[in-house]
Amino acid sequence: MFAEKALQDRVAIITGGGTGIGKAIAEKYGFMGAKIVIASRNPEHTGPAVDELKSHGIDAVAIVTDVRNPESVDQMVKQTIETFGRIDILVNNAAGNFVCPTENLSVNGWNSVINIVLNGTFYCSRAVGLEMIKQNSGNILNIVATYAWTGNPGTIHSACAKAGVTAMTQTLAVEWAKFNIRVNAIAPGITSDTGAAAQLWGTPEAAEALKRGVPLQRFAAPEEIANAALYLVSDYASYVSGEIMVIDGARWLSHGSFADVFITPKKS
Repeated sequence: MFAEKALQDRVAIITGGGTGIGKAIAEKYGFMGAKIVIASRNPEHTGPAVDELKSHGIDAVAIVTDVRNPESVDQMVKQTIETFGRIDILVNNAAGNFVCPTENLSVNGWNSVINIVLNGTFYCSRAVGLEMIKQNSGNILNIVATYAWTGNPGTIHSACAKAGVTAMTQTLAVEWAKFNIRVNAIAPGITSDTGAAAQLWGTPEAAEALKRGVPLQRFAAPEEIANAALYLVSDYASYVSGEIMVIDGARWLSHGSFADVFITPKKS
């Protein structure tokens, strides 16, 4: 069991933290004593999320950030330092995904996912990493997916982007260890109560088909993903770096795939 304030006074940036898994992580870190920066390009998401955090007595701010734009990322880092004085944790959660057979995937569709997931993770990691190097401490947590190494029909753009983030995680874990910076990743399975997941499965019938492919016979709750995210940035994991933690109810081990529940193929 975690100490009541395991992240007391640490400053955490969560990209895409206004909804879904990112919001659950922001709440978990905040309840554990962290000061929270929710960075997202959509103020409609960040504002309500920050208001909710503040209602629980959590010190939180929203910074409008487009992770695809290095200048926007640099400004987000600058604003965080001006507000809180340091950055202890970065969660690269911002993502974009949709199911589309490769033959129907446009160049724009490919680039849109690569720019958010792969390029955005690099821009944020580099900008925040420079501050962590100055401090000689920090934790970076990336969000990947098991299909980064198994592949999955209809998600070639996301699979390739997540595979790149997996390689980035392991590379930075080695390269930045000398600066006392740990870099890890989690690979969540299908998570309930997130809009992104619902868009992928499309119908209740498809959701049930996906659920039958999970050995635990259910989807994850966002808080279950947040619990793992808490562990990896806390002192309980002080000797863990370069790790990719899978949290999917053993689905990938049973070779579960989205392929059998494709809805109408989409063109991007």
